[in-house]
Amino acid sequence: MSTPLPLYRPGVASGRDAQVLHRAATPEFSGWLEHTASAGGCVRPIRLTGTIAAVERDTGRVLIDQHTDELPDRALYKACGNRRESQCPDCAWVYQGDAYQVVRCGLTGGKGVPDSVGRHPVVFATFTAPSFGAVHHRHVPRHTCATRQRCDCRPAPCRARHTAGTCPHGKPAVCFARHDADDPQLGQPLCLDCYDHGYQVVWNYFSGELWRRTKQAVERHLAALCRRRRIPFVRVVTASGKVRWVPPVRVSHGKVAEMQRRAAVHFHVLLRLDGVDPHGPDAHVPPSADITVDDLEAAVHAAASQIIVKTPPHPDRPQGWLIGWGKQVDVQRINTRSGELTDGKVAAYLAKYATKATEVTGHCSTRLTPATVDDYADPEGDHLARLIDACWHLGRPTGTDTASSAATTDDRQGSLDAEPNAYTRLRRWAHMLGFGGHFLTKARRYSVTFGLLRDTRATYRRSDDEGTTETMTVNALSYSGSGWLTEGDALLANTAAAQRRQARRIGREELAHEAWLTGVAA
Repeated sequence: MSTPLPLYRPGVASGRDAQVLHRAATPEFSGWLEHTASAGGCVRPIRLTGTIAAVERDTGRVLIDQHTDELPDRALYKACGNRRESQCPDCAWVYQGDAYQVVRCGLTGGKGVPDSVGRHPVVFATFTAPSFGAVHHRHVPRHTCATRQRCDCRPAPCRARHTAGTCPHGKPAVCFARHDADDPQLGQPLCLDCYDHGYQVVWNYFSGELWRRTKQAVERHLAALCRRRRIPFVRVVTASGKVRWVPPVRVSHGKVAEMQRRAAVHFHVLLRLDGVDPHGPDAHVPPSADITVDDLEAAVHAAASQIIVKTPPHPDRPQGWLIGWGKQVDVQRINTRSGELTDGKVAAYLAKYATKATEVTGHCSTRLTPATVDDYADPEGDHLARLIDACWHLGRPTGTDTASSAATTDDRQGSLDAEPNAYTRLRRWAHMLGFGGHFLTKARRYSVTFGLLRDTRATYRRSDDEGTTETMTVNALSYSGSGWLTEGDALLANTAAAQRRQARRIGREELAHEAWLTGVAA
């Protein structure tokens, strides 16, 4: 049993080289590397203490009973599982792989989803937020590059006008710059005082409800189309025994939210048209041939242009806000195996954004509290500071005296659990600039779940470790702490994990190359 090293504290001189040498020189070093392999690349793994037992499945007889005191560092390491690449790249890499499988299986089948879904009509739609004020942007009117990921085409002037005017606050209303892709001005308002920061955070806040109603409108549009074309509805018996007549088609979706540089979210959505099996409501069956991908595309455009959500009244705006989509609603078909928009490319694209949050805006913080909000919010500050201030101000507690509540516009010390209004949770999501939804969601019938993928991976690891499926592991563990004990341990574990990832990547490339050669030979 090894003796744990002192807990590493960031900012305190720790002698990383000495820690590495000390750990590598111990006789238990190889066992320690194997022990930490499951969390090797994690930035801040969770340390657990307790007992680990191997039990026979049939008899319940305990074969192995071990306490974590007998393990290296007297703890069991578990990866943190954070999906955000900026917080933990290794755990985000695992999450991105799971997200890819979730999206891809809904397009091509696999892992319990029938391959027939690959023949269902599918569209890839992008829903954007409306304008809340003029911002610097980069527009390439004509692409001549080979790939958009490495686009070096010359952009058009940002906001060129024949007559150079000024806004009511005296700021120029034009911009003739041709912004580079990494220009920090991109997404910044031309005039901070003209920009409606409150409207934007409210839009972010209610964007999830806007999407929910949009999908409902798509399905209602298709149901009405079935009635007009006299396509018979399907008789379905519910679990409670009631008989319902439902439309013969339904829409399953996979959705990813992406934060734009102006800090407004927009949604990338895969919408797949499915049929309804009267004997198996959860079955994946093809839709009626009378409803085509053209109808699905038209339904998306119609819903995006018609649906508007009116928010509840607020003391600052008694009539509420109107929440709708922007004019740029793009719908493309992807059910092809070649071309620019293939199943694999779309799945990789959505999986990449599933590990992002607000990093593109330049803001990255944990949940804000009355003690920390002053570090980020400022009604006279830059774009992000004003957005966070708008979240905190609009989410303030409001009582019966709305006049006095509205007067306290700089209530920084208000409790997050004080008397709520319809916008109270804006304070909870101020660090996300008002958006409180999940970055990756899907319909229940669209594809496999993250839980199934994790359980499958855990079962594979257990069977590999135990060498048999006749035993199972029973743990009684409790939280002991988080993080590596020393900076040297973090370096060793992360380096070993990077080498394992590199080996797996090379192995996959070799297998793909071998399959390609076999295909050519055939």
